[in-house]
Amino acid sequence: MIIIDGSEGEGGGQVLRYACALALLTDTPFTIENIRGGREKPGLMRQHVTAIEAACVIGGAECSGLAVGSNSISFRPGRVTPGDYHFAVGTAGSTGLVLQTILVPLMTADAPSRLVIEGGTHAMAAPPFDFIERTLLPVINRMGPTVSARLVRHGFFPRGGGRIEVDIVPAPLRPVECIERGARRGVSVTAIVAGIPVDVAERELRTARKTLPEWPEGAFVTRQVPAEQGPGNALLVEAEFEHVTEIISGFGKLGLPAERLAQTAAKRMAGYLASDAFAGPYLQDQMLLPMAFARGGAFTTVKPSEHMRTAASLIERFTGTRFRVSDRDDGRHLVEVIA
Repeated sequence: MIIIDGSEGEGGGQVLRYACALALLTDTPFTIENIRGGREKPGLMRQHVTAIEAACVIGGAECSGLAVGSNSISFRPGRVTPGDYHFAVGTAGSTGLVLQTILVPLMTADAPSRLVIEGGTHAMAAPPFDFIERTLLPVINRMGPTVSARLVRHGFFPRGGGRIEVDIVPAPLRPVECIERGARRGVSVTAIVAGIPVDVAERELRTARKTLPEWPEGAFVTRQVPAEQGPGNALLVEAEFEHVTEIISGFGKLGLPAERLAQTAAKRMAGYLASDAFAGPYLQDQMLLPMAFARGGAFTTVKPSEHMRTAASLIERFTGTRFRVSDRDDGRHLVEVIA
């Protein structure tokens, strides 16, 4: 039994998701206390409960203390069983973060699986569907499994109601080297609006153009989705390279000016472009778990985040696998698996 202090490191829901995945992958029970102790509102939220419930369902696991607001749970894994599963968050809680909890265990199962997950697809503090589809999954698929995802319906905060479908064909994980991102193939900035004035999108795009002046005029586009899927707004800043695609996102909310949202996202993309690293700030921690179970591999990244360091520490506690992070002369950081 591993005892985890949920307030340490990143101190949020990531600790829960990684602990559940690692427990299923290693058949190791755990107890976590002080859940989300580093957050303004500690304890389990609805999306965390759904993610843990999903882990219980696919892994035949038992979990005590599982309730919204709970500060402590004990999780005892069973056997991972592939199949067709449907999970609904019931709020705008992230569908992508529920997927993050169960993806690697199902990728290493002995038969294919199909997932339907309902909730938020474009919401604060979580990767949007587009990042999962075009940034994360291409890297996962290089490791052996075949994972595809489809966006059926957008889901924004606070309404939710989005739907994604994911097909997983397992295969043994193999190490990959993700050092160079290769030549740039294209760039785009997409402002998505649903049930709100299109002027919001136009203001976001004007601001993004000022921050990314070298990007072509045709790269800045507005996308309107049906009003019944809103109200909501998302900005996706995307740069496609030969070996990786980076997507930086921003999400509209009351009180947040469109200009500030766009400037923040565009500046983050400018920082990534200046680094020449393979993995951006949101991909880096999501690469650690599959690489650990591939027993090897390496990637370059921008400055390691607290999310990444927390994930690496948790993986080491469950598996003994360590990661070496070293600074390179070109300003990039090299992350290597030490099996």
